Amino acid sequence: MPRCMRREVYAGRVVDLGVERVTLPGGVEVDLEIIRHKGASAVVALDDAGCVVLIRQFRHAAGGFIWELPAGVLDHPDESPQACAARELREEAGLSAQTLAPLGAIFTTPGFTDERIHLFVAHGLAQAEVARDHDEVIAEIARVPLSEALAMVRRGEIVDAKTICGLHLAAEAA
Repeated sequence: MPRCMRREVYAGRVVDLGVERVTLPGGVEVDLEIIRHKGASAVVALDDAGCVVLIRQFRHAAGGFIWELPAGVLDHPDESPQACAARELREEAGLSAQTLAPLGAIFTTPGFTDERIHLFVAHGLAQAEVARDHDEVIAEIARVPLSEALAMVRRGEIVDAKTICGLHLAAEAA
């Protein structure tokens, strides 16, 4: 990563916004608005019948409710992505998993943020207690055949990037 000077604009609960003076590989210096993010995890929870767990969550930035995988931000610097995935699956969907296998990681929008979401597939699902954060609004939890979830992507019913990537990677791994 090129060396840079950073001027902090805003430090929040989830993201930090700053302007970074960067020397690009070609030698040109530019100011870039960069959002630094703690990192996150998302879970493709697959049951024994081949159904995936989707949640319909309110996202103000997206203009309403959207279908997503259970996911969330790493709670602290020492939390592993796998522990985060297990926690979010329990908190948002009320499930635990016997196994959580990594599917890979994605940068959400590398043009202006370093947010990296670690993707996992969960098997051996069991009911657990739901413990949502105060700012989470989940209208519905659904179990949908993986093939139907992929059809929802094609029809534009699932538009969340981490969910689209996770579903395709899980389908490829199956």
